[in-house]
Amino acid sequence: MKTVKKNGITIRPEEQKDRRAVEELARDSFFNVYRPGCLEHYVLHVMRDSFDFVKELDFVMEKGGELIGQNVFVKAKIRADSGKDIPIVTMGPICIRNDLKRKGYGKMLLDYSLERAKEMGFGAVCFEGNIAFYGKSGFDYASKFGIRYHGLPEGADSSFFLCKELIPGYLKDVTGEYKTPDIYFVDEKEAEEFDKTFPPKQKLKLPGQLFG
Repeated sequence: MKTVKKNGITIRPEEQKDRRAVEELARDSFFNVYRPGCLEHYVLHVMRDSFDFVKELDFVMEKGGELIGQNVFVKAKIRADSGKDIPIVTMGPICIRNDLKRKGYGKMLLDYSLERAKEMGFGAVCFEGNIAFYGKSGFDYASKFGIRYHGLPEGADSSFFLCKELIPGYLKDVTGEYKTPDIYFVDEKEAEEFDKTFPPKQKLKLPGQLFG
């Protein structure tokens, strides 16, 4: 997969030597955001060995030679109501260094990586995220495509569940259910042990967190 350089920014494939720094970046970015502490750095650590991990869509972003962002993709599927499995991808963790958030770098990385996924022939992306940000890159509510989120009761708020067709019409006449790939559901005790290999950070319970 090619490297792109523009206005002092480089987006390139992650290399073996980047892995710890990428995990540190994800840890700093997600710590105390959705829960006290975070799991995202451990998810990254274990997902690279998953059969469904798309190695060609594992990207880092650099500014002035320093790591400032990362994004990854994992193969997933929609279990269509017709009984067929529709292959798609899901995405993330994706993050930008804390001091550079809300400056356009996240969208730059996102748009680049989505274009590469399209070039590889993937037809659609389903993802859990905020429409206010991801809508700017063409995501819409998955419900508009007739795609349901696994385990969510009928009528429940599904505004967090987003979808983007990479190939126009890929999901035409498809209705069905999406289930987050198992690789995202890591053992929290194992994640806790892994976290001890990083510099100490204080876990805080904050308003707005999704998990306690």
